[in-house]
Formats: sequence, C-alpha cells, structure tokens
Amino acid sequence: MTTPPFDSQVTFLYTPDLERARRFYEDTLGLPLILDQGSCCIYAAAPTAYLGVCQRDGLSDQPGRDSKVIVTLVTDNVDGWYDRLQREGVAFEKPPTLNATYHIYHCFLRDPNGYLIEIQRFLDPKWPRR
Repeated sequence: MTTPPFDSQVTFLYTPDLERARRFYEDTLGLPLILDQGSCCIYAAAPTAYLGVCQRDGLSDQPGRDSKVIVTLVTDNVDGWYDRLQREGVAFEKPPTLNATYHIYHCFLRDPNGYLIEIQRFLDPKWPRR
C-alpha cells in the first residue's frame, strides 16, 4: 500500500448558525468534537478524516469562488508543499501564513475547478497527530 503524502484531511463547511450545526453534528450524527476553536468546531469522521464547521455570516447562495467548502490537507511541511507546488507552476491565493486566531500555519490555492484547497499545520497541541 502506498503511504499518502498528507497526515490527514479536513473538509470545512460554513454555516450562519454554528449552534444549530453543532447540535446536528454532535447530537444527531454523533461525531466526536476533536477541537473547538470558538467560531469553528472540528469533528472526527474517520480515523484521519475530519469535518470542520465554521460560523460565517453573509454567505451567498451562489456557487463558485464564494465557496462554502474548503478542502484542507494537513501536514507538518506546509513550506515544503508550497515550494514544491510553486515549482510546478501552481498559483497561490495566499502564501504560508500564521493564523493566530485558529493556531494554524497555512496557505491557499485553487484546484482546476475553482475549489479552495488549504494546506495546513495545526499548532494547537490538542490536535491529534498521526
């Protein structure tokens, strides 16, 4: 079996009503809360697959670049992936940056269909490590 290049994966969904979403994911689906970041809650969906639900006001119902979905690939080597993908000609929307609010280090790019891809390292020691 080939070893995947990333440690885990998080799909982030945005909601205008975080409390309603929390009740659904925690109570209805029974997903365990792994990390509570205040305005964003991350749940375990499988051993290394996670679902993040984040409060965002003013969301549009229009698909496209105003994306309500972010696919996050988790790695300790954000800079290495940034360098590698830049050499391959990938244009980044945001270079590697520290986000103190969520205790993460991350960068953003888009796939060929316009989906937002985040490459991220969790700095919070409560984040499960592989």
